[in-house]
Amino acid sequence: MTANAQPAADQLKAELVRGMPVAYWNPERKTSVWGRRSLRCRPANNFGDLLGPVLVKKLVEQHALPTAPTSSSRLLAVGSIIQFGHDSDVVWGAGINGKVDPETYHPGRIDVRATRGPLTAELLRERFGLSVPDIYGDPGLLLPTLFPHLQDLAATKRHDLTVIPNLNDIRFTKRNSAVVSPRQDLWKLVERIAQSRLVVGSSLHGIIVAEALGVPARAVGSARENTFKYDDYFLGTGRDPAGMLAEDVSDAVRRGGAIGPTFAAADLLAAFPSDCWDRSGAAVGAAPVLRRVK
Repeated sequence: MTANAQPAADQLKAELVRGMPVAYWNPERKTSVWGRRSLRCRPANNFGDLLGPVLVKKLVEQHALPTAPTSSSRLLAVGSIIQFGHDSDVVWGAGINGKVDPETYHPGRIDVRATRGPLTAELLRERFGLSVPDIYGDPGLLLPTLFPHLQDLAATKRHDLTVIPNLNDIRFTKRNSAVVSPRQDLWKLVERIAQSRLVVGSSLHGIIVAEALGVPARAVGSARENTFKYDDYFLGTGRDPAGMLAEDVSDAVRRGGAIGPTFAAADLLAAFPSDCWDRSGAAVGAAPVLRRVK
């Protein structure tokens, strides 16, 4: 792992979902949508990080969960945000940021229900002595289960190629009609991914959303990102990370989509912490397993 300065706590925002704070990463930066320096600060609005509250809200609505009692707990659901966790926080599908030195964060006795992948789980067990179940998967993989209309969109292709760089790669990416900023409107970007024949880039959630929707995808390595989160995701979806990352966009296009994920949606849904709202602890309903992308 690459050591970075300890992350500022104010980088995490929280959206109340029926009384429960759902945390997500969205710091303010002096940059434009395309990564150029700006005079005023704007929220990063990285679409992958914004997915957490959206997915949680949908599940809570579908299962008519009651308003949560007042609590200091937060739900950490999507993204590399566990290093921001503290006592009583609940983790469901989030991961660790491989760029942050474990010496600089202290998650305390967080309540872990599922993690993005086994690398995050192993670090939490061995470094912090936490009890972590063998339940893996990024909740972004649940998009077609929770929003079935996206499957209909995916049946019609309008774009041969979509390139989505990581947030930190935007200003180093040559722009053309295939390149889409991860800071653009969340649903427009999800729909663009659904209607693409191939998605490539260093945006991990660009790849996750594509694979969830059955769109061929290939992740591109980034000089500004640690491979931890990519490896964690690949291992958590039944794949060997070796050789999965393309060297650049041209290499990704040449190689085409990688072998798709093996993912038990039922396990991740069953691990959803509905007891944060419903103190009876009843689990939400199961869903079909997502199949490999051919």
